[in-house]
Amino acid sequence: MTDTAALAGLDPITLGDLLRVASADDFYRWQDQIRRTGGCSDPIHLTGWSLTKDKTTGETLHHYTTDTEPGGRLRLACGNRRASRCPSCAFTYAGDTYHLIRAGLAGDDRRDIPATVRDHPRVFATLTAPSFGPVHNRPDRGPCRCGTRHPGGDPALGTALDPVTYDYAGAVLFNNHAGDLWQRFTTRLRREIAARAGLTQRELKERVRLSFGKVAEFQKRGAIHFHAVIRLDGPDGPDTAPPSWASVALLTDAIQTAARHSYTSVSVPANGDQPARTFHWGRQLDVRPVKAFGNGSDITEQAVASYVAKYATKAAENTGTLDRRIGELAELDRHHVPDHTRRLITACKILDPLYPDRRLWAWAHMLGFRGHFSSKSRHYSTTLGELRQARADFRAAQERQSLGLDDRDPDTVLVLADWQYAGHGHTPGESALAATIARERQHNRETAREALLSEGNTT
Repeated sequence: MTDTAALAGLDPITLGDLLRVASADDFYRWQDQIRRTGGCSDPIHLTGWSLTKDKTTGETLHHYTTDTEPGGRLRLACGNRRASRCPSCAFTYAGDTYHLIRAGLAGDDRRDIPATVRDHPRVFATLTAPSFGPVHNRPDRGPCRCGTRHPGGDPALGTALDPVTYDYAGAVLFNNHAGDLWQRFTTRLRREIAARAGLTQRELKERVRLSFGKVAEFQKRGAIHFHAVIRLDGPDGPDTAPPSWASVALLTDAIQTAARHSYTSVSVPANGDQPARTFHWGRQLDVRPVKAFGNGSDITEQAVASYVAKYATKAAENTGTLDRRIGELAELDRHHVPDHTRRLITACKILDPLYPDRRLWAWAHMLGFRGHFSSKSRHYSTTLGELRQARADFRAAQERQSLGLDDRDPDTVLVLADWQYAGHGHTPGESALAATIARERQHNRETAREALLSEGNTT
């Protein structure tokens, strides 16, 4: 039931609370609830009831109330996408993102995305931030500019060589405007594609549709960059083939030109002691074709989907910032935030009154970035909402079967319910037990995956 090694490191208060929970009469029902959430770190608590009746006869088919549950509450998964907040729910989110991205690369009959989408031109592009000053790094050849060969886990990596001259204000303003820069990029990209095809913008819409799925990632220096699957379809999306002139080479060339074009920029006016700035994408631009199968060097559908899913559950935690909004700068001391990250957060605080519409202080924990970490165009593939609904429908069917209602016409069944929010989270002991359940589930997933790989199934 529990991880003995993990329990050995618990403080006396947590251990005492754990023993209280484990010895309670309703422990096994509490454990069942937490297993159903996947070992959620911060479950939502509900109180209330549901009543299932036959519309015709008025017969009560099932009655449920939280009065008999542990603490009088039903616990549901929080659904947080951040691995730093809830690893269990983040795993589910990453899985949904994986299927969403892979469906747009390989097709999915269950969601009306044909496998022929594999024949459409598609690339995996990475657009980075410009330089705001030299930072400690690990160049391919020779030592860092500071004269040191940094090991992989060196905390100095990504930090400014000279904090006095590093443009911290420019860095957070770039992060804050990165979403606008992406929008300008996609607009220019359509124009570049049209120009190469000898078409007007209106004619292009009648022949080609540009689709994408992207994810944001923070570099160690605290600058945001985007990874995107970009695909060319026929005019009606993945169901239709693009014209013969639409090729990977054309798409790659159009992306490279659009990313460098003067139109693809965002201007920030001067204000106070801040100069006017014009932001462009950085010089590092990587565009690679996506292959159905690889030889070890190719970018494959599965590799791309896994990469995007991995970063969909992360934020700026790798820079040492907090994973929640910051109330005051004093919190940075309490949480031992590194100096480089502290300077970026402080820049958000200082700039906030100069650019009030950009809400820099509200997004200081994200180093100014205020966009969606993962997003897609409308016709790229399925949606997260559809994937969640499919999972909810599956669970509802399981529930009907367990209650003996699966053979009844849904139109003859009436469900009445009343639910109230009653809080969230765990006591210290519950938290330790939930973490054990989450680790157990993770171990089981890894074991199952290794078994599939040993059988040659890599999907």
